[in-house]
Amino acid sequence: MHTDPLVFSVFLIFTGAAVFAAIALFAGQSLLIAYIALGCAVGPWGLGLVEDSATIASVGHVGIIFLLFLLGLNMHPQKLLRMLREAVVVTVVSSLAFAAAGTAIASAFGFSLRDALLIGACMTFSSTIIGLKLLPTTALHHRHLGEVIISVLLLQDLAAIGLLLAVEAMGQEQFSALQTLEIIVGPVLLAGASYAAARYALLPLMRRFDTIQEYLFLAAVGWCLGIAQLGHVLGLSYEMGAFIAGVTLATNPVSTFIAESLKPLRDFFLIMFFFSLGAGFELPRLPDVALPALALATAMLILKPWTFRTLLRWERERAGLAAEAGVRLGQISEFSLLVSALALSAGVMGDNAAYAVQAATLITFFVSSYWIVARYPTPIAVNAQLRRD
Repeated sequence: MHTDPLVFSVFLIFTGAAVFAAIALFAGQSLLIAYIALGCAVGPWGLGLVEDSATIASVGHVGIIFLLFLLGLNMHPQKLLRMLREAVVVTVVSSLAFAAAGTAIASAFGFSLRDALLIGACMTFSSTIIGLKLLPTTALHHRHLGEVIISVLLLQDLAAIGLLLAVEAMGQEQFSALQTLEIIVGPVLLAGASYAAARYALLPLMRRFDTIQEYLFLAAVGWCLGIAQLGHVLGLSYEMGAFIAGVTLATNPVSTFIAESLKPLRDFFLIMFFFSLGAGFELPRLPDVALPALALATAMLILKPWTFRTLLRWERERAGLAAEAGVRLGQISEFSLLVSALALSAGVMGDNAAYAVQAATLITFFVSSYWIVARYPTPIAVNAQLRRD
């Protein structure tokens, strides 16, 4: 009997995730760790039960897009601009510190200057997925802690897009001025087009058919993915497009309904995303990069919380808020995985350097998510007193 590979993969992911999640909960671990561990176990470099991890990664990427869309739905444009201005100093200074530390560690392990600089650049970002997935909805929407974390992550995402363009340019003999201009002009053009389309087309339709919830759901999904695709056409990331799509609806009352209705869809795709992270890591290469990866991960797990706490206290944030924000931002980012993969495929980064970044990123995902779930309120906390949706 013929078995559809995609259907079998989805079956294996979600059935396996249920089993691994139960084990993780009994062990007091984060569910995110269960999904990554499952990917390592049954992916191409483990048991080989799921061979096409690239397709799973592409599907899982949709979860990140929805996550950023939901984030935008809860960010009023005026509040967003105010928070971004306040976060510039924190983001710039911290990024320079992390890049310098990563470059120094990579150089100490004998990587070439270019590899060391790229490794250092990958260390500058914190994980949008872990930062937001483990933040309670009440904190994300209504507390200053959520605003601080969001503003830092958004500035980092803009810098990550710039780094991706720079890596692409390094892999090409020529890089047009138009491509350089995209990152500057793209967000402005996309925000203007999204605002006009939402005001004169989408919102009037939603008001006309607001009693048909199925239509509102379909319109919201179509809007999110449509603006994400337009952002990609303009040279931005899908995530940035989805975020702008959410912000353009943030001042409308329908945003509350959309945010609630899309949560299950977001979680479905995010499970696949974290599975793909584990499935995509080449386990046989781990012994070659174990020491530099462990050194990078340890340094970032110590340096990032301390640096963010210090800088936020310098910006006169409360001690408790500064410490919690530092821990929640205290890991390497999924953008680092994208940068290292692109640099490797473009021939501007060595194999060991790229896999060291990937291994270090996964290590920080494991440790940071466990520490956050054990210590702070999260939607997936094992301790009932810390569980906040």
